[in-house]
Amino acid sequence: MFANFSLCLRRWGRPTNGSNPARTHVICKVRPGRAEIFALPLGSLRSFAPIPFCTYTKAFLAYPLNATFPAMAFRVISPRRIYQEIALQIRTHIENGEFPSGSRLPSERELAQQLKVSRPSVREALIALEVEGLVEVRTGSGVFVCKPQRAFPYHAPSEGPLEIMRARIAIEGETAAMAAPHIRAPQVREIENILETMDPDVNQQGSYLPGDRAFHLYIAETAGNGVLVRIVAELFDARHSPLGLQFQRHFENARTWRQALSEHKLVVKALASRNPASARQAMQKHLRNSHNRLTRQIEGGASTQAS
Repeated sequence: MFANFSLCLRRWGRPTNGSNPARTHVICKVRPGRAEIFALPLGSLRSFAPIPFCTYTKAFLAYPLNATFPAMAFRVISPRRIYQEIALQIRTHIENGEFPSGSRLPSERELAQQLKVSRPSVREALIALEVEGLVEVRTGSGVFVCKPQRAFPYHAPSEGPLEIMRARIAIEGETAAMAAPHIRAPQVREIENILETMDPDVNQQGSYLPGDRAFHLYIAETAGNGVLVRIVAELFDARHSPLGLQFQRHFENARTWRQALSEHKLVVKALASRNPASARQAMQKHLRNSHNRLTRQIEGGASTQAS
């Protein structure tokens, strides 16, 4: 590791090379437990060869030349999202026996008040713990502690489903606005064909995700920006994480897909008008509704989400 400085030096004697440098370029070469100092007159920088620190100069340094320094061990900083911090605290209480197996955890409202956080963040934490096998979320009843079902704990990704959805609101809203001027009648018909695969009355298999993904990616492709296509695909596919899939089990059903389908049709109508502002508004409203369907309490009944 190298650190470069330009320091004012004080002459202690006449330079052996006859020069009288007022400023010197100092190169500090640091090795574990030791520092080596070299000095290079600014006028000689073009030589690219460091000159050993001479006895006729003295630098105003915090440590003497060739001083030894104690080796310091730093641990890696591990940033966490709020929901991960919440999950860590609840997990610790469970492991310490404060919430025994079979006991019911405090409600979302109580946990949010005690932790001074939002209830959606508490919900993400509880579902992350459910994926880990520490708790069971019983919609309409609450959250109950169970014995761990995994040999190793599940480490959730740093971004939770709610944070991902908020990113999608910003990115896909602008993507739809970019796509609107390029939309033509054949493309509108193609999107409408995609929506038919998402209709619960037409698709009896109950698998709507492929059509949902195709809908959002087709709009991104129409915008004509390959980077946006990749980002939209990555954000959509993040829902296939264990945490994302657990959210789907709790919050998605045929009714929510009908709601999403209705919102998708409004997006298509806005795109067909070729009005960027209308397309942006329709897409953002759809994704915001999807986000809000995720933020309803678990105790209050089946909340739902589709996108």
